[in-house]
Amino acid sequence: MALRKRSSQTARRSRLTALSAAALLCGALLATARPAGASADPITHPERDWLGSQVAKHEPGSGRMLIRPNVVQTPGLDVSGWQGNVDWASVAANGARFAYVKATESTTYTNPYFSQQYTGAYYAGIVHGAYHFATPDTSSGAAQADYFVAHGGGWSKDGMTFPGMLDMEWNPYGAACYGLSAAGMVNWILSFSNEYHAKTSRWPVIYTATSWWSQCTGNTGDFSSTNPLMLANYNGSPGPMPYNWGFQTIWQYADSGVFPGDQDYFNGDYSRVKALANG
Repeated sequence: MALRKRSSQTARRSRLTALSAAALLCGALLATARPAGASADPITHPERDWLGSQVAKHEPGSGRMLIRPNVVQTPGLDVSGWQGNVDWASVAANGARFAYVKATESTTYTNPYFSQQYTGAYYAGIVHGAYHFATPDTSSGAAQADYFVAHGGGWSKDGMTFPGMLDMEWNPYGAACYGLSAAGMVNWILSFSNEYHAKTSRWPVIYTATSWWSQCTGNTGDFSSTNPLMLANYNGSPGPMPYNWGFQTIWQYADSGVFPGDQDYFNGDYSRVKALANG
């Protein structure tokens, strides 16, 4: 009887050992297949989160039709890591006078092409600026502003650098408004804006679509006296403004065209472009 009991215990230990080995092997295979730290970081495809990447999914319109307002408009563009290395000499030759470049997302991602894109625009004589893709459910606005400034989002008064821009649009990873209430969203944007101003002396440009602002802030939050607006609308005109902004500083009017990335118009002539750069 004792012999059978010992045999049963030995067999059970053997099965447990085999299961443990299989589990370890499975874990090793998963670790090999998954980038280090990916399990702890909800930001899984930042290279696909460019300025307006979610706008095209939520806003109707082909992104091709264009009706120019009856004011002087200065052409420009915005790019991200999705575009890779940009031929800035050709971009300048085609008439671009300004460009925004994605620098960061959350507090974990930096655009691997940022240096080529950002400095390349500068050396081609194009006024440049950096932008941050906001993920308000991963960390505070102030923390993301700090990360942005530390990874290319700063500002210098050289006449060629825009203040940084905060990209506020639909969540590419889940709930459209990142699980925040309207008041919570306004407070998050304010936290980012105040911290960026404290670090650089400039208020960040805010990029958004009017429908997102209405949905996720409840059409509240008055940033019109401090933060310039970059408005996304692919339907032929800038359209209605988000809460209390009287006009857009920059209009993103199409997601493709003569320039790489998105197509933009600055609301004014080149002297106004330089004025924004100089503060």
